[in-house]
Amino acid sequence: MKNSVNVGVIGLGGRGSGMIGVMAMMEDINILAVCDKYQDRVDNAVKKLVEKGRPAPMGTTDYNEVLNMPGIDSVYIATDWECHIKIAIESMKKGIPAAMEVGGAYTLDECWELVKTYEETGVWTMMMENCCYGEREMMALNMARDGVFGDIVFCSGQYAHDLREEVAYGEKNRHYRLRNYLHRNCENYPTHELGPIAMILGINRGNRMLSVSSVCSKSVGMKDYVRQHKDLRPTLGNAEFAQADIVKSFITTERGELIELTLDTCLPRFYSRGFTVRGTKGLYQEDGDMVYLDKKQYHKNEWNQKKFWGRAKKFERKYSHPLWQDTTKEMLDAGHGGMDWHVIRAWIVSVKNGTLPPIDVYDAAAWMSITPLSEISLQNGGAAVEIPDFTCGKYKNRKPKKDSIYDLK
Repeated sequence: MKNSVNVGVIGLGGRGSGMIGVMAMMEDINILAVCDKYQDRVDNAVKKLVEKGRPAPMGTTDYNEVLNMPGIDSVYIATDWECHIKIAIESMKKGIPAAMEVGGAYTLDECWELVKTYEETGVWTMMMENCCYGEREMMALNMARDGVFGDIVFCSGQYAHDLREEVAYGEKNRHYRLRNYLHRNCENYPTHELGPIAMILGINRGNRMLSVSSVCSKSVGMKDYVRQHKDLRPTLGNAEFAQADIVKSFITTERGELIELTLDTCLPRFYSRGFTVRGTKGLYQEDGDMVYLDKKQYHKNEWNQKKFWGRAKKFERKYSHPLWQDTTKEMLDAGHGGMDWHVIRAWIVSVKNGTLPPIDVYDAAAWMSITPLSEISLQNGGAAVEIPDFTCGKYKNRKPKKDSIYDLK
């Protein structure tokens, strides 16, 4: 077991820059190198680490210098969506385990290449899906596995987040979402909602996804936002955004569950992941933080939803994951209410122990494949599209890992 881990960080936009701040809080992480294609971001990252009392890392605009740097134990990839899998594959081929940030794939071929590289090299990539480590997501996972909800029938989730400003000012802020929203129409960000659901339904671990059907609304939200902002009109005034305002994707599974994903980022709204679990004995619903079970005392109030707001708190003592029972203020302040801290620890513990990560290449390939498959479905009027079995049958005998408290057990 390693006492500490030498890390290279590739990609220093909002996500990468934020996460180096969290890593700098952890004594067993040594950040040896930082990289971005923009020099100012590299300089800012070096400065940030020095100000936090850390040694100045090597700064570079060429990620190959990070992959070729002696002593690197693992790399963290937070580049634009287009480069996630590409860099992860190159890292694996050099014998370096990778931590890859979330987002959808562009083709099925790159998902297959990710899996092929792992199987040929034995070097892993972990999908850094922090929502799998959300407090309520982990509690619902424990409840589902304890049979509280009965036989699970339906799960839903959404990436419901007003991103109009981030998208529209993408050129100014050098953000990749703008070019994606201009030229693609798909479920472009499926893993926040799908990851926790996949863990509950045992996807790639005794169960698998079979098909996806996607439908969408028209695309008017971004055009309206551009019209409201004079400074955007010279560059985007005549732009047509390919990305629909609302995309819904329906996924079937081998065991007969239905999964509903919603992408909702181009209209004014409050943030929500809409995480919901439905079974024969009851439900958990994130909006309202509700648990409803098949009990007589619940039935008396079934017409009054407000009676169930916040009721999930009553289940914390029995079903809250130990990670969240021991969470400190430092962890909560680290990012996204503690999820960022826990997903980093899951990655680092895997590197230190030399064990496979809890969210592996098969998960990454399956979850990320929803993006190109949804694109195909939308182009064909919502037709169902087959989801490949990236495990090639191994899912039937794969079980959740239980080597560490950070595993999703």
